[in-house]
Amino acid sequence: MTVTRAARLTGAAFSVALALVLVGWTLRDLAVTTGSPADLAWHWAGDDRPPLRGRAATSGTDPVLIVVYAVTAVAALRSPVAASALAATGAVTLAVRLPGLWATAASSAALVTTLLELALAGALLVTAAAGRRPADTAYEPLPTRPRPGPAVTAGVLLLLAGLVAAAREVHWALELPAEITVDRLTGGRSVLAPLLAPPPGWLTAVLVLLALTAAGSAFARPPYARPLGLVAGALLCGSGVMGLTPAARYELLDRFSGLHGVERLALLSSLFDLLAGAAVVAVLAGRGEPRVAPAPPRALALPPAPPSPRPPGW
Repeated sequence: MTVTRAARLTGAAFSVALALVLVGWTLRDLAVTTGSPADLAWHWAGDDRPPLRGRAATSGTDPVLIVVYAVTAVAALRSPVAASALAATGAVTLAVRLPGLWATAASSAALVTTLLELALAGALLVTAAAGRRPADTAYEPLPTRPRPGPAVTAGVLLLLAGLVAAAREVHWALELPAEITVDRLTGGRSVLAPLLAPPPGWLTAVLVLLALTAAGSAFARPPYARPLGLVAGALLCGSGVMGLTPAARYELLDRFSGLHGVERLALLSSLFDLLAGAAVVAVLAGRGEPRVAPAPPRALALPPAPPSPRPPGW
């Protein structure tokens, strides 16, 4: 199956619109962080030094999503088999932005942005589904599956990353009071996060579900395994960077041997997220397994036509 040219252009436009929404909020947050890109980057990584002059809207997830939207737009413009990329991007956006319906009620602008992003994400899913048509194999490429070796490698890494993230969240659920654990999932008052940021527990749950789903698809090797795995790998990289950057700023890596066991595990899990995500993106970004179009059915052999005029006794 491929995507019609009109659907590709529409999907690319929706992806660019999603990216521009986040770019606009990023420019707004530059003013909140004294106008310094470095300060905003530290804020994305979880460090609020120097203190912000107001409540920020973007988080470390947003620059990753901007990259995903840009790559999806380019893929939609260049490839007639970009339906999977459009669908994966739309599904992940819906999952990440859904808590904004109730967690951003204090900010009308953030709520409007959330509604807009959800609408654009739903439009991506509709475009990917409505624009599909059988491939004209004489002129268009077929969707490609990942090769067996890279697929198994990506599947194992995604499976381990999903289990590590799930174990990390279960640990915090056991350590923290029940009220805070619920707030981490729903975005309650005890969790102070940027306006557009999903609650940390919710984001971890989305990451776990995405990683495990992408791992299963990598093992099965359908054509949509590559874009789904690439999105999961990008989010894993972002999660790893957000976990390691504050540690680097506070020089925790230099004092690793003196840290408590929980702090060591947190740093190691963030490092694993970064390395696993980068490896998944690297192995799935290569060329997929070529697909050969099925040969046309052979015509039945017919007896030769009789000569005209017919000879005597024919």
